Amino acid sequence: MTDLYGSTALIDYATSLFVAAGLPRDRAEVGAVILVEGDLSDRSTHGLALLPNYLEALANRSMARNAEITVVSDNGASAVWDGQRNLGPWLVHQGVGLGMDRARKHGSFCLAIRRSHHIAALSAYLRRATEAGFLIVITSSDPSTASVAPAGGTEAMITPNPLAAGIPTSDTPVLIDISMSTTTNALTARHHKEGRPLPHPWLLSALGEATTDASTFFAEPKGSILPLGGLELGYKGFAMGLLIDVLTSALGGFGRADSSEGWGASVFLQLFWPPAFGGREAFLRQTDHLVGLARSNRPVPGGGQVRLPGDRASALRSERLAKGLPLHSSILPAIEPWRQKYNLVAPSPIAVHRPA
Repeated sequence: MTDLYGSTALIDYATSLFVAAGLPRDRAEVGAVILVEGDLSDRSTHGLALLPNYLEALANRSMARNAEITVVSDNGASAVWDGQRNLGPWLVHQGVGLGMDRARKHGSFCLAIRRSHHIAALSAYLRRATEAGFLIVITSSDPSTASVAPAGGTEAMITPNPLAAGIPTSDTPVLIDISMSTTTNALTARHHKEGRPLPHPWLLSALGEATTDASTFFAEPKGSILPLGGLELGYKGFAMGLLIDVLTSALGGFGRADSSEGWGASVFLQLFWPPAFGGREAFLRQTDHLVGLARSNRPVPGGGQVRLPGDRASALRSERLAKGLPLHSSILPAIEPWRQKYNLVAPSPIAVHRPA
């Protein structure tokens, strides 16, 4: 049995914790919404699980509380921001808002954000754009750390470097959120803490052997995460990961060539306004047709209808908004010391989920 929580109550709780830690309320509310969106869509390692880390960063000032964004360059259809180590979800939220305004004017808009703090789940930003009719792409990397080895190598070089995209259709949008690695740092850490092996040999030992043992990642000498494609096809994932490092850090002018500033992100986002290209109706005609081709594709034996990226997340999100949100068992206990520190009241469950 699992307790279920109302998403609004969880947003209010996270907002109150952020405000108590020193964030202005407008930034706190954005951060809270983005974190809860992660859990609504089953990104449980990139939702409220991140809140204690964010609160610690606010407490030790490795995350700015109320710094102003510095505009490094702005050419109308493209810009670079220095995020000044502000709350990542707030920075990206601001960037998407600017991007929609600029893309309506120019057809498309690109923004690189350097020196952001961590930005949580990339998928949490997509619906805002797709509901307004935009095609959106977001990528991120962390130039201060390395956890993924290059294909053919045994030492960590880049991070999982996720890519997310929101594609409007006439119905449910296609929502892509994938890493250029076989797994993520957060999921590896969770399995290590719980003493469980990973489901597949996604890690690489320092000797170059693929393994499911999560402790390999924390051993000395340290192991690494395999690029997407594993030992056989990892050159594809590494190539994409390398491209994302270039889009996020090289375009932003700050990355691995610079001194580390701690856990954070370099970000690249791009928005496209279909009416400025082939037209809205023509765009939707094509995306709807692609969706139809996938859904009508003959499934493998024993399988159901082919799913599009984001189908499961969208269904879970709708169900959890209506019935309540289950949280991973580690999340609320990790937040509890901060609740006690700031003398706040934790949300109460609204229901209990009993598996069939």
